[in-house]
Amino acid sequence: MARRAAAPAGPLGDDFSFVSPLVKYVLFFFNLLFWMISMVMVAVGVYARLLKHAEAAMACLAVDPAILLIMVGVLTFLITFCGCIGSLRENICLLQTFSVCLTIVFLLQLAAGVLGFVFSDKARGKVSEIINGAIVHYRDDLDLQNLIDFGQKEASGDCCGGVSYKDWSQNMYFNCTAANPSRERCSVPFSCCLHDANQTVINTMCGHGMQARGYLEASAFIYTNGCIDKLVNWIHSNLFLLGGITLGLALPQLVGIILAQLLINQIRDQIKLQFYNQQHQADPWY
Repeated sequence: MARRAAAPAGPLGDDFSFVSPLVKYVLFFFNLLFWMISMVMVAVGVYARLLKHAEAAMACLAVDPAILLIMVGVLTFLITFCGCIGSLRENICLLQTFSVCLTIVFLLQLAAGVLGFVFSDKARGKVSEIINGAIVHYRDDLDLQNLIDFGQKEASGDCCGGVSYKDWSQNMYFNCTAANPSRERCSVPFSCCLHDANQTVINTMCGHGMQARGYLEASAFIYTNGCIDKLVNWIHSNLFLLGGITLGLALPQLVGIILAQLLINQIRDQIKLQFYNQQHQADPWY
């Protein structure tokens, strides 16, 4: 009677699998989606990079949006490649690599958020440094120029420069010294200008000579406040929105980590089952 009770162990080993097809293919398609997105990011970044003049492109690699897009795309491609192939082939090594990399990225994002909140003054100084570097290379990179113009007109809420509109004197074309031969001397970009709802044609020369004017006089034509203060005030006013965006970015990462660990445990259980069956194939009750 004892042997008959143990008899179902044989059929269970032959037909049963611990690996859930649902977990396996959800993780596969999850990674496949982000894998394709990463390839699009890399393609767009490379295309934007190749369109630029070689000398101008080499002048500001640190602030080039195309380079940033390529780097993020390549990193995403490598991580999702491990998750995609690892889930499809049930490869524990690739799945562990995917899980560890995704965990590191998640922890780095969390640490950056915490450090940025705790050391807000230093974070402000770093942001100011980045903005000043972008101002210096404004005319060197068309993508960077469009990004700054968008930030001054739309994203930061109508502002000009880092701390004030006179920060544009750091740019060699807008520099306000008498020795500057540029036609744009003492000017600011047109994105600093006040908006006129009735204006149908944009006056790109509206910021001409504004740095030579005082704050009150210049404020009648351009935005004189810097973008850093605008950005800080916007962050303080939209903490719940930023929290929601952060959660939206973190949630797919947490889902990927949980699914990967779940699949790894299922694959290990399946390996143990196969090993057990191989050891007991000669048993009379198998």
